[in-house]
Amino acid sequence: MRRDFNSSKLVRLLGEWAPVDAEAPGMDFAERLSLWLNAFDAIGLQAAHQSIKAIKTAAPGKPSDARFSTPAQAIEEEVQRVRTALARAIARNLIPLASDKLPQADAGYSPYRRRHLELQRQMEQMITPLRDHVRQTLCRISARLRQLAALDAVLEQLLAPREQLLLPEVASLMERRFEQLARSQAGGWLEAFARDWRLALLAELDLRLEPVAGLIEALNNELKYQQ
Repeated sequence: MRRDFNSSKLVRLLGEWAPVDAEAPGMDFAERLSLWLNAFDAIGLQAAHQSIKAIKTAAPGKPSDARFSTPAQAIEEEVQRVRTALARAIARNLIPLASDKLPQADAGYSPYRRRHLELQRQMEQMITPLRDHVRQTLCRISARLRQLAALDAVLEQLLAPREQLLLPEVASLMERRFEQLARSQAGGWLEAFARDWRLALLAELDLRLEPVAGLIEALNNELKYQQ
């Protein structure tokens, strides 16, 4: 796991466009995670860790798809399909800049906020079952991957409330960018904002897919180990 959360592209973009107060330096991953979990969460995580350690075998059954030579290839194609669908949804909501359907400046930020929140709902609806599908595949490969999948499921459940609280704030931070461009540019600023808005949404999409990417990386490493 990364120790520097600021390496996220989304965080970098928002930091450039809408600076906020930085967290105290020197905090490692465990210290940052402790800010997201309460005492009851910690107790639940400890209990889950003990049960995960008891997993000694892979789940019954083997993932199979005649189109692919390895389970990783099948999963990677599914992830790409989901990402492509969501990226296209972002492009459709952006509306071509030449179109008269582009929200007008006097409409304010509200149309973008509504679209942003709707796209976030679409991301959650598509990525959550994808992540679960990837975990199910890992469970059938080896005991180690089954342990990892179980840990990922626990962490997803524990961190989901915090993510659901924080991620909608991206739409609010983008409002600062909207206002900043409106003040600083005489013309063409609305088109510039639309481009930045798209970059932020794509960065958020990649951020939401990072846990899935980590599971796939672990799967590839395990398959290499088994060869």
